[in-house]
Amino acid sequence: MSNDGVNNGRRRLLLGATAALGAVGAVGVAVPFVQSWHPSAKARAAGAPARVDVSKLSPGEQVIVEWRGRPVWVVRRTQEMLDNLPNMNDRLADPDSNRAEQPEYVPNTPIRALNPEFMVLIGICTHFGCSPTYRPDIAPSDLGQNWAGGFFCPCHGSRFDLSGRVYRAQPAPTNLVIPPHAYQDEATLIIGLDPEDV
Repeated sequence: MSNDGVNNGRRRLLLGATAALGAVGAVGVAVPFVQSWHPSAKARAAGAPARVDVSKLSPGEQVIVEWRGRPVWVVRRTQEMLDNLPNMNDRLADPDSNRAEQPEYVPNTPIRALNPEFMVLIGICTHFGCSPTYRPDIAPSDLGQNWAGGFFCPCHGSRFDLSGRVYRAQPAPTNLVIPPHAYQDEATLIIGLDPEDV
């Protein structure tokens, strides 16, 4: 094969232009691919900590906030509610929360809270994922004389006390989940952060 009549300068120019165009194309494909690894603003917001002003809660009142697409209950317990918790132990499947999903810094006591006054729970039943209802009333006719207040799951009848501990012989296998949380100050609860991160 003969190279007669071949313009080597032109060949180098065409090869260089093709390589440059290929590199631009590779960058054009790589940039959106790499950007897809980063979560969107909506996804970042969904995973962001939730702040709750607990100073506005009256004793016995519940507020529901969303964190990571799940309902989180914050209940301001009365002194009577707190006093009744140790009396529930003989009715519960796991009174010491040995099998419960909760942060290590939350004590395995009947209180199950960093601040005894405020109960923080993920509002999803550990049976099939229904959302129980808050029933603070004592001995209502539909729940019986032994009901001392708590959470009742209408889907399959699971019962939980005011610390989210499941009663014995219920469909729910474990206590309600406690999410990571901390107090920024006396009035501000932050759901989704551990105390050392506040």
